[in-house]
Amino acid sequence: MNRYRFMQRMATGCFLAVLISCSTTRNLPEGEMLYTGIKKIEVTDKDDSKAYKLAMEEIEAALDYPPNNALFGSSSMRTPFPVGLWIYNGFVNKESKIGKWFFKTFAAKPVFISTVNPDVRTSIAHNLLRENGYFDGTSSYQLIPNKKNPRKSQVSYQLTMNHVYTFDSIRYIRTRSLADSLISVHADEELLRRGDPFRVASLEAERQRISSMLRGRGFYYHRPEFIVYQADTLMAPGKVWLHVMRKPGLPQSALSPFRIGNVSVSLKGYKGEEPNDSASYKGLTVYYENKLRVHPSALYKRVMFKTGELYSESNEQLTQTALSRLEIFRFAEMQFTPRDTARNNNILDLQINTLYDLPLNGELELNVTDKSNNLRGPGAIFSLSRNNIFGGGEVLKIEAKASYEWQTDKNLKGLNSYELGAGATLTFPSAVFPGFADRGLTYSTYTNINLNVDALNRSRFFRMVSFSGSLSYDFQPNAVHRHSFTPFRLTYNRMLSRTLEFDSIAALNPALLLSLSNQFIPALSYTYTYDDSPRDKNNHIWWQASITEAGNLLASGYAVAGNKWNHRGKKLLGNPFAQFIKVTGEFRYNYRIDDNNRLVMRIMGGAIYSYGNARISPFSEQFYIGGANSVRAFTIRSIGPGRFVPADPKTNRYAYIDQTGDLKLEANLEYRFRILGNLYGATFLDCGGVWLIRNDANRPGGTFNLSKLGNDLALGAGAGLRYDLDFLVVRLDLGVGLHLPYETSKHSYYNIPKFNDALGLHLAVGYPF
Repeated sequence: MNRYRFMQRMATGCFLAVLISCSTTRNLPEGEMLYTGIKKIEVTDKDDSKAYKLAMEEIEAALDYPPNNALFGSSSMRTPFPVGLWIYNGFVNKESKIGKWFFKTFAAKPVFISTVNPDVRTSIAHNLLRENGYFDGTSSYQLIPNKKNPRKSQVSYQLTMNHVYTFDSIRYIRTRSLADSLISVHADEELLRRGDPFRVASLEAERQRISSMLRGRGFYYHRPEFIVYQADTLMAPGKVWLHVMRKPGLPQSALSPFRIGNVSVSLKGYKGEEPNDSASYKGLTVYYENKLRVHPSALYKRVMFKTGELYSESNEQLTQTALSRLEIFRFAEMQFTPRDTARNNNILDLQINTLYDLPLNGELELNVTDKSNNLRGPGAIFSLSRNNIFGGGEVLKIEAKASYEWQTDKNLKGLNSYELGAGATLTFPSAVFPGFADRGLTYSTYTNINLNVDALNRSRFFRMVSFSGSLSYDFQPNAVHRHSFTPFRLTYNRMLSRTLEFDSIAALNPALLLSLSNQFIPALSYTYTYDDSPRDKNNHIWWQASITEAGNLLASGYAVAGNKWNHRGKKLLGNPFAQFIKVTGEFRYNYRIDDNNRLVMRIMGGAIYSYGNARISPFSEQFYIGGANSVRAFTIRSIGPGRFVPADPKTNRYAYIDQTGDLKLEANLEYRFRILGNLYGATFLDCGGVWLIRNDANRPGGTFNLSKLGNDLALGAGAGLRYDLDFLVVRLDLGVGLHLPYETSKHSYYNIPKFNDALGLHLAVGYPF
């Protein structure tokens, strides 16, 4: 009975909230006015210069303040149903327990004009105008009350830019000191240039550059604020004469380079227990509690300071990064202590204070899959990691996964499947390779040993098991270059059973049967990646190239034994092995128009050539296009190879599996823009295709022909939405097909028979590239 009354009261409360929904200001505090967003920002004397755009980005951010029920965080657009405000006004004065609970749970606190404080924001906008060189600029605001309800108001801001001041004369005033001599030597790196717009941000960047340069050469106590400016705007109209100088009265410690003295690491226990013992390794002293859980050599490799060397800010940052990537400590802080400076020793003793992190970490991931071939179902992945398992920062990760999918197409009932898998990965934070030392590298090197087993059951067709193992090295000499080398990777695919129905499908496509047959794939590969995103640039380049070969070492052994290189039937442990070489490349260019607009392009391609033991590449190594991260107008594996006409899925339920090839070309162009708040939009143009290297009678027109390349590329365009949640991006793309690479009932370039048949809707996480 009590539960019934509670539910009844809840329903009554909801009903009352609806009844009072006609007002969002009825019970606002006396003298307060509800803020309903920015009406507009009026700008006088605006232009298309970079200085204007940078100034407006900062000013708009300062004026931005979303009202109640803002649409995607927008300051000017609102959703039509301010439920939170309705509940606030209906229940703010309720004294009953239900009313108070309902208010506390569902009410939204009103955003008042006094909270937004447009007076202060206008002052901030005026200061930003001056900081961006618009010394004669002005700012103001006006309240625009709602005509129907004077207790609601929007805010309109007015800006007058006038002209921007530029640097006319820049002079660095130096003295006879080592610090000023270094500044003079690095004059070619100066960030301030004659003719550039005056910006406080540019002045701060130059101070930071000078300080970082000096701190990188031993000047530990130097700080950016030790560089001061004198500016004169009266010498010439619209011009700034600038003097850059050292702050007077600096202590001698700020003008002297320091060297490193004693270096030590203090290892606190899991609960913060203080060290009670010590050990020494190559001049590094390690203080620990009861048990030394990490090898001193692992710490030595990651501490970039050595006794007698000059202090370097970059070495401090590299040491911090290296210790963090070791994944042993919750934190690692560096403490530099000067010795007796009265005697001009200029020596810094370094102690690194750390706290051990807990060694075990578990993770459970649940997901639901919905594929373009109408297969959907749940899945789960559980992983357990043991950090620092051998005392050198090693990580052992054990993972188990399971998934089940069923076919939702009524015409294809019974095509259910499940997959089970388990794996283990052991990662060493160094190069486990004879004769290789990674101490000289800026970033840590990683060695990965991986073992996996997967069992796949496709009901009514086949059961397959796959075993794989690999050894790989990842190393990064600097911030933008990365290398990955896999000297050993062995995969074994074995078909446990297959049905007569699958045999009937395979009989019509021998290439399919060969690509899924029992075989070993012994391979080695190398991948190079260039990524300049860590650099402070407006436009970024990402480039990756990879080469993989399989079976050549084994084939060389057969050749030494007297067999011809191209002899077929070579086996490993009684099973044939694949022989191929595979090359891929991808180039991305991210062009920043401004903070709200970007143009991004991608070009990628690849080729795989099988020879010797087999003329058909393993299915898992072949190329395909289509899907959420490719040509988005088409579903995955639905186009190609070449001009091959795919079978009708109604007559061949596994038609999609034919859509792979030995060659691939793809290009994408995407314009990304902010719509409002955290909601972004995109328009895109995608094209791509896959081809065969050798003729296949079962896939006519599938081979590559350069003269017909234009018609062999599938083309699609579309638009999408992206909602940025900071920690991830949710993406919805709608692609529209414009051209199919094979002949259709339409004979123009736009040859899509039915508009609805060439629509691709994709819901995904993250950007496509």
